[in-house]
Amino acid sequence: MSVNHRVLVVDDELSMRELLEIVLQNDGYEVDTAEDVESAREKLENNHYDVVLTDLYMGNDREAGMRLLSWLEENSPSTPSIMMTAHGSVETAIEAMKRGAADYVMKPFKNDEIRILIERAIAQRNLLRENIALRQEQARQGDIENMIGKSPAFQKAMKMIRRVAALPSTVAVHGESGAGKELVARALHTLSNRADKPFVAINCGGIPENLLESELFGHKKGSFTGATDDKEGLFVVANGGTIFLDEIGEMPLMLQVKLLRVLDNNTVTPVGSTTDIKVDVRLVSATNRDLEKMSEEGTFRSDLYYRLNVIPIQVPPLRQRRDDIPLLCRHFVTQHAKNMGCEQLEISAAAQTALNNYHWPGNVRELGNVMERALALCADDEIGLDDLPENLRNYEPDRSVATAAAAVVPDEGMDMEQLIADLEIDLIKQALEKGRYSQKRAASLLGLTARSLRYRLQKYDLEGQ
Repeated sequence: MSVNHRVLVVDDELSMRELLEIVLQNDGYEVDTAEDVESAREKLENNHYDVVLTDLYMGNDREAGMRLLSWLEENSPSTPSIMMTAHGSVETAIEAMKRGAADYVMKPFKNDEIRILIERAIAQRNLLRENIALRQEQARQGDIENMIGKSPAFQKAMKMIRRVAALPSTVAVHGESGAGKELVARALHTLSNRADKPFVAINCGGIPENLLESELFGHKKGSFTGATDDKEGLFVVANGGTIFLDEIGEMPLMLQVKLLRVLDNNTVTPVGSTTDIKVDVRLVSATNRDLEKMSEEGTFRSDLYYRLNVIPIQVPPLRQRRDDIPLLCRHFVTQHAKNMGCEQLEISAAAQTALNNYHWPGNVRELGNVMERALALCADDEIGLDDLPENLRNYEPDRSVATAAAAVVPDEGMDMEQLIADLEIDLIKQALEKGRYSQKRAASLLGLTARSLRYRLQKYDLEGQ
């Protein structure tokens, strides 16, 4: 049995407390004891327990165990309890179950009997957690089946996902908003040996700063205004599985310190508690912000940045994987037609050309929204140009940047080397501007090595850029 599991034994008999403490500690449990309801409640308010084992009668109080069960049901309903008594009856057992007890055992009992009951209570609690996480996961879209694309840029990302999915290392997913960072995180989970455990996602930028710590690490009742019950944090809910922290660049510095401690020690401390809880969680983070630059500016901890960025995965924007646009259009039409209960429609050649040429600032998420709108508004037997948003229909691609597909050899001939040089110069200038004039970031944006970029900067006399 894992040493991570903690048991609280509540009994007024010293000999019974000592016996159970020895037996359970020999099985690998961490054990605390209490001799009455008041001391038990004090321990429960300040510590986390996986199981509470309580006597029914304590001293002259015949309702002590029942009162503790009622308190647990109100204040810590996710903590399973087992009732012990030498004065049992069917009616007592039924009443204990009504008040939330996971099980019931008569004294005297065999050591193996109590072991089985504790293991069963923990298993039921874990199953409840996993069911909650599963419902959360099913409510969201996306797993490996939704990773659609054949373009080189997309296949490069998929190759990296398959290579690192089985590793325990932290992964940092980089990419623009809407590019599919959460789908990458889900694919990493689905392809890992944690796939049968919870996948829990949270948007760090979508939760107020004063509540984010509680969501991640949990809290004890009364630890702050509004904390009316104990709450398990998402790291505990995700135990054994994967937690995905989206928009991690929005996390306050104070919480960054606590997250770093979780990664270093594999423990979380609920707000208002002094007791650490061991967790086994694979962390995947994502952001569309430049964490390296933020760490240089002091707005993101550099030690956390390096701890998160053990394995970086870059999700390409949709404009860099145009070969995938027709595939994604068909996927979204199929998906939305199923959700709407309507017929799947074909996409006209004119509409597909417009979709292929658009620059997609909102990436795959924007494409999904456009196809849903087009399917909903289409009155014909195929999706046409008029079913697309006006900004998309009227979009004119920037012709200042030539592409191999768009280049045409004129009848009078051309200077191909100069055209290629002009294209390289324009792209390098764009990359330097987007990379805030960091050659390292510019090289990454262009898919070049730092040496290759330096060669081109010297070749085109751009070293002062």
